Amino acid sequence: MNIEKQISGLCKLSLYIKEFLQKGGENFNESDEEFNAILRKSEIENSWFTLENQKISLTKWANLLTEKNIKNWLSKYDIGKSPKKVGLILAGNIPLVGFHDVISVILSQHIPVIKLSSKDKTMLPFLLSKWNEFSEGNINYEFAERLKDFDAVIATGSNNTARYLEYYFKDSLTIIRKNRTSVTILKGDETVAELQLLAEDIFRYFGLGCRNVTRLFIPHDFLIDKIFESFLNFKEVINHNKYANNYEYNRAIYLLNQDRFWDNNFVMLKEDDALFSPLAVLNFSRYNNIEEVQDFISENELNIQAIVANPDLGFDSINFGEAQNPGLDTYADNVDTMKFLEVI
Repeated sequence: MNIEKQISGLCKLSLYIKEFLQKGGENFNESDEEFNAILRKSEIENSWFTLENQKISLTKWANLLTEKNIKNWLSKYDIGKSPKKVGLILAGNIPLVGFHDVISVILSQHIPVIKLSSKDKTMLPFLLSKWNEFSEGNINYEFAERLKDFDAVIATGSNNTARYLEYYFKDSLTIIRKNRTSVTILKGDETVAELQLLAEDIFRYFGLGCRNVTRLFIPHDFLIDKIFESFLNFKEVINHNKYANNYEYNRAIYLLNQDRFWDNNFVMLKEDDALFSPLAVLNFSRYNNIEEVQDFISENELNIQAIVANPDLGFDSINFGEAQNPGLDTYADNVDTMKFLEVI
């Protein structure tokens, strides 16, 4: 396979996505109609994949897949030694969540054997077909309902699923990913604009991704109302049926248990030390000194995907609004996928 044609084809795919999205439903040609039908089919098959969220995911990928970004990323690795078959068990919690694994395997000159998630089985095959077309047939991949013929496996699932996968693939080279979530640390002097960006980190894709913030650390005297006010741009999430069902269910449980919580009619804040929170709920704790937060982060680092905070707090953090904008060299569970593919 010709890696230059693969990279060129990926850049053409990026351009194709951009041009489609820029048309906004107008002046569609036959190829555009096919793309539009795929978007609508994905939403029908999984109502969490709204047209808006699918288009946002596609936009992020299209902006990321430039020739410069791809070549800078690949330059760090020694790839293309001996093609192997790599089984991929993909998640389906947010649109195109498995695309990075697929791109990584193909550009490492291996062959992905892809087990699609039942929740995300439409868009990825379409994009791979287009990439292959733009690459003049220079990418190789397979789809499988059950992995049988492979040299290594990369799998993503829940903690319960991971235990099964670790046993099933115990004799294979593997990356097995588990549940993770993200946290934010507020100093107390954040601007309204920064808190509004934080809302993007929390609510984008309905909070279903491992890079979505589900746990807040706030100064002991910080006003909850200030947080709620910054969330108003996402108030429409409550109009999504599945999100609303989760919100109403968790609210009813808290009321029955007489738990204390804060509510703004589309998300609840609960003072709770747990790292993971239910959908439509944000757990938070108040701190008196930053050492308390550092201790929590250290104790839970294997379950934390990203920390969103101002850089001057001293954590290995990302800026507000950037949680859903990882680079090509940002890896799930902080395990370098390309390094793994380099040595199999």
